[in-house]
Amino acid sequence: MVSIEEAKQIMGDNFIGPDELSNQTVMSFLIDDVPEIPFGLSELQNKSKDYMLILGINRFKNGKPITIRNLIDIFGKNPDEYEPCFYNQDWYDKEEFIDIEMKSEWYFIRKDVFEDSRAIMPEDLMKKYAFPMAVSCCYAFFVSWICKDIKLWYHDFVWCCDTDHNGDRIYVGKYHDVDGVNKNGFSIHRHLELRDCYGCVD
Repeated sequence: MVSIEEAKQIMGDNFIGPDELSNQTVMSFLIDDVPEIPFGLSELQNKSKDYMLILGINRFKNGKPITIRNLIDIFGKNPDEYEPCFYNQDWYDKEEFIDIEMKSEWYFIRKDVFEDSRAIMPEDLMKKYAFPMAVSCCYAFFVSWICKDIKLWYHDFVWCCDTDHNGDRIYVGKYHDVDGVNKNGFSIHRHLELRDCYGCVD
């Protein structure tokens, strides 16, 4: 097994472990039994430049689970008051995926989207790529920003494995609108599938 010290040395700034999570002041995590890093040296070396290695935590110190809903409670939706924040929308407030809890485990997440995955339907991409959970993306985005000042997917969206109650796929990211139309905020959207209720009028 690779030690935390070895992983930190290999990954450099692309590493967020118990020390990094403890040294920030925005969130108070319950960090007790830190799992072993399940990745080998060669995998760490191969992913050291393009991926973040992050310790996922399941609970805050107050006992609340780490979910998208509870992250929204911390970071809010108004960039004029605090950044980073979520984009101001509420369509997902009653969706089950925002209450899915983080797992206490180490995980890799890529810092930039694959170039060959741009503008391709998610059904086709799933034949080649394993989509991450929305909560893992949200957690990665905010801890990377507050711990390392790394802004993941600043202008890009990331497909997630989650769907809403209609089966529409969730995608997240794109904190900053390059056109300056929308305010800053970590976005959570759904990709609407065509159904019989879609049509046109003349």
